Amino acid sequence: MSTSPGSKLAVVGAGSVGTSLAYAALIRGSASNVALFDVNATKAEAEVLDLAHGTQFAAAAATVTGGGDIAATEGSDVVVITAGAKQAPGQTRLDLAGTNVRILDQLMPQLLTHSPDAVYVLVTNPCDVLTVAAQKISGLPSSRIFSSGTVLDTSRLRWLLARKAGVSLTSVHASMVGEHGDTEFPVWSGATIGPVPIRNWTVDGDRVFTSDYLAETAREVTQAAYKVIAGKGATNYAIGLSGARIVEALLRAENAVLPVSTVLDGQYGITGVALSLPSVVGHGGVRAVLDTPMDDGELASLHHSAEALQQSLATLGI
Repeated sequence: MSTSPGSKLAVVGAGSVGTSLAYAALIRGSASNVALFDVNATKAEAEVLDLAHGTQFAAAAATVTGGGDIAATEGSDVVVITAGAKQAPGQTRLDLAGTNVRILDQLMPQLLTHSPDAVYVLVTNPCDVLTVAAQKISGLPSSRIFSSGTVLDTSRLRWLLARKAGVSLTSVHASMVGEHGDTEFPVWSGATIGPVPIRNWTVDGDRVFTSDYLAETAREVTQAAYKVIAGKGATNYAIGLSGARIVEALLRAENAVLPVSTVLDGQYGITGVALSLPSVVGHGGVRAVLDTPMDDGELASLHHSAEALQQSLATLGI
């Protein structure tokens, strides 16, 4: 894969997620210039140096810059925000909301000064709540400020299904939607392996994706982050890779369908809440939120997700 000429990616936050995303973007050739910024200048400068030392071995020619001066983000095409308090073991994403909204309130105006034309992607949790806050702070249209949403959750889902079916990950077509959190859910009614509906897939003549198996798979995906955090303290590699994938869709004008989280404006009767739905991601941001067919139970789950997030927004006064 080749980088887009002159493309600049700024990663805000040099913690485990931000550095993993910058590293993934570098080795995948996601952008020609990766800038890393963090208020902890010593940490940011060391991370930049470490990344720069490996640029000879990257997928494409790229430069790595940055440090503790926010001016390093100047002129970015895409800004990915990973800065914020991280999720502790046993802590829900929504518990993080208050602290990280306050960080955004200080950060967004500064970033906009340096990159007024950029597309902004939030990875910091709770990403759905922060997307609403960031849009209100910035005044940007929802197409230009959104979050990574359930892109990673969808990858987790497809990995589990592919492993069970014994097929390539790229042959699995299924999405997690709704909140990036405890109320997210898979759209089983439209899930397929190749052209075969998920519930009709057989292994040695037996339908392996039973209702019980699908329910357990959905639960495993929803709990995956908690399991990783309990074992190693943070999730970083997979979210770094999925973040780099979103950046590529933007910088390469791919019009790729990804379940990112945007502030909805009437879709499914939901307004003012950011939820993940399959969306067309390309030049300039989210070009369309797709009208994804859902059965009655899935529609009820989507509204349940919206209500949970509305309660959190109301608590925070957003």
